[in-house]
Amino acid sequence: MDLMSSPWAYLVIVLVALADALAPVVPSETVVITAAVLAASGPTSVPLVVLTAAVGAMLGDHLSYLVGRTTSRWTAGRDSAGRRARTLRRAGSVLAGRGGMALVVARYVPGGRTAVTLAMGALRHPLARFTGWDAIAASSWAGYCTVIGVVGGSALAEDPLPAVLLGMTTALVIAAMAEVWRQVHRRRPRGSGVPTTAAP
Repeated sequence: MDLMSSPWAYLVIVLVALADALAPVVPSETVVITAAVLAASGPTSVPLVVLTAAVGAMLGDHLSYLVGRTTSRWTAGRDSAGRRARTLRRAGSVLAGRGGMALVVARYVPGGRTAVTLAMGALRHPLARFTGWDAIAASSWAGYCTVIGVVGGSALAEDPLPAVLLGMTTALVIAAMAEVWRQVHRRRPRGSGVPTTAAP
């Protein structure tokens, strides 16, 4: 607890949020929530908690993306027609249309972050698009955990299960809203808004 109330807390937040990308058992949410609890009434800064959590999350996501991208060549060469290749093709069809939103939603699902970032790397998802959506995902997650800590206080820091359940609910709501938006956008007529009629 003394460490989390010192300037070293920011480095701890970055490292834990980074490590969580490859080892989902690392309690990144608990660390950020605890730091936010202390920042609300202590020497640490709430904006810096958000910033360092987002930076650590983005670094970890890009590391996971790089691992997926690096190992995909080996996987493709060894299993070009097998189950792994078929799984990647199915994932590719999903991520082609929903890759960015899947990255945001997966941020709130335990273990989902690792699976999606590895898959996007393995499928050679464009790095620029990945970075843009990941900035949204990491920032929203960092802000969410910080608000939970500031509002919920030490109770959620000691027992993070309600925060995890709330995060999963948030993920479902985001996914539902994104799907509704996608369906509406897909059905919207293309071209100019006012139809023209032929002269008699």
